[in-house]
Amino acid sequence: MNIYSEIIGNIYNTPEWTAKVKLVDVETIHLDQWAAQKSRLLAKGDKGNEYPIALKRNSHLTNGDVIYYSAEHNKAVVIKIDLCPVLVIDLSKILQDDTNTILRTALELGHAVGNQHWPAIIKGNYVYVPLTVEEKVMTTVIDTHAIEGISYEFKKGEEILQILEPQEIRRLFGGASHDVFAQGHGHAPSISLNIQ
Repeated sequence: MNIYSEIIGNIYNTPEWTAKVKLVDVETIHLDQWAAQKSRLLAKGDKGNEYPIALKRNSHLTNGDVIYYSAEHNKAVVIKIDLCPVLVIDLSKILQDDTNTILRTALELGHAVGNQHWPAIIKGNYVYVPLTVEEKVMTTVIDTHAIEGISYEFKKGEEILQILEPQEIRRLFGGASHDVFAQGHGHAPSISLNIQ
């Protein structure tokens, strides 16, 4: 059995690979963001084949990675990372307020998010929190705290992915999975803040 230890291309980042993969039969491996953080795993493709993956040190899988390609065998194996939605909290309005109001609002929001053990990234005027419980639960928590001056919405994880650095992607999505609330747990495994 082959062990896949290298990412040989990416269909989203490299036009050459986008074109190559269109010419062959593609087997897709669907991973959630938690599984994608692992460097060693046994993954199953959408055509039923198993792929033992053992990446080299400091490597990780990203959406669109190609782990196998053969024009001769008319086959490619591509990683598809299924990202959860993200709660996007807009802080733009409070930045016009006085320092005391800004600090109070930041502390209240930090308490609301931190008390739930939700992972979060702060980037620019926004706080990004991956969906780790049902959307209505997250909405209730934020609404219950009634933090003045903030607004929020839910966006697809794929939309947020485009504005994040690789280390932010790992922090935001690495500890979050739909499995967390599917199993009845209300908390993500860890909280990680990256303030910029």
